Amino acid sequence: MLFIDASFRHVHMKFEAVTIKDIAKALSLSASTVSRALRDSYEISAETKQMVLDCAEKLNYQPNPIAKSLRDRRSGSVGVVVCEIANSFFSQAINGIESIAYDRGYNVIISQSHESYEREVINLKYLASRSIDGLLISLSTETNDLSHFEYLNNKGLPMVFFDRIPDNIPTHRVTVDNYKGAYEATEQLIRSGYKRIATLTNSAYLSITNERIAGYKAALTYHGVAVQDQYIKHCFYGGMKFLEIEDALNKLLSLPQRPDAIFTTSDKLTSGCLKYLTKKGIRIPADIALAGFSNSEIAELLNPSLTVIRQPAFEMGKAAMALLMTIIESKHKITRFENIVLAPELIIRDSSRPKRIIDNTENISGFPV
Repeated sequence: MLFIDASFRHVHMKFEAVTIKDIAKALSLSASTVSRALRDSYEISAETKQMVLDCAEKLNYQPNPIAKSLRDRRSGSVGVVVCEIANSFFSQAINGIESIAYDRGYNVIISQSHESYEREVINLKYLASRSIDGLLISLSTETNDLSHFEYLNNKGLPMVFFDRIPDNIPTHRVTVDNYKGAYEATEQLIRSGYKRIATLTNSAYLSITNERIAGYKAALTYHGVAVQDQYIKHCFYGGMKFLEIEDALNKLLSLPQRPDAIFTTSDKLTSGCLKYLTKKGIRIPADIALAGFSNSEIAELLNPSLTVIRQPAFEMGKAAMALLMTIIESKHKITRFENIVLAPELIIRDSSRPKRIIDNTENISGFPV
């Protein structure tokens, strides 16, 4: 005999949300009156509004988000496209985005391109199909064709670019002063006595690459150090593939005059370079000094502690989201756009200690240099 427990049946009953009709029935009002009261319409008396609100709270009424989005022509959500959430810079930027979004009643849908143009296009199509109210984007390393962004921008979808930005799409942009950060890091290495300074950098498609390499070259030139192309190595996927870091460093270390310092231009390249040098038993900074862009929280805990250019990632995310809100909530078409540039911070630690100090001391591991 089949026995069905009543409590089991109860648990598996379909959940049914409280509707405007339920409130109307409880108060013996029309659904349209309840709806107008919940919208704070001037047509409804203050007494009736309060009665409706009290009943809604008692019944635990929650507005239907789909119906609301159809009525307001807004979904209450924004899309974010970045290369990788695990990257400390982007995770901090997303925290900044969410800090503004949730306060303003918006949900955030995050997608990762994993540095793939094809995946970026797929992500964009998906987000657009979800009727998002706006987009926040940091370009993938493979992105050279911007037609997928141009199409949505021409259709009127609000979008703001941050960190990795295009030149020719008319909208707000938020970046860090990449030139300044690279210049100061390279200059610090020069002033610490290093002359053969190599750099590991990202894809030439990216705005951050060109700006950081320009700062690196300018610092060398200003201090009378020759710029040598053999010391500049591009890692197309920015360190997401460790093999490309290995290949670049193998080439640098096989040069007749191998580098005495390396400047890395992104989080993944910095951590990847540190991993390679440690694996090879190359002492930092005794054999090769290291400085690079990184927002890793453990940079100061490493042995040796790492000299970094730290970006205000959280503030960048906040600024980008605030600008997106101005487009979404504007009643008029915005034609004047802002280009916000935030200042980076150079934090000098042991990995780029001056040569004169290294020459007169033991290295951190306790072995004579």
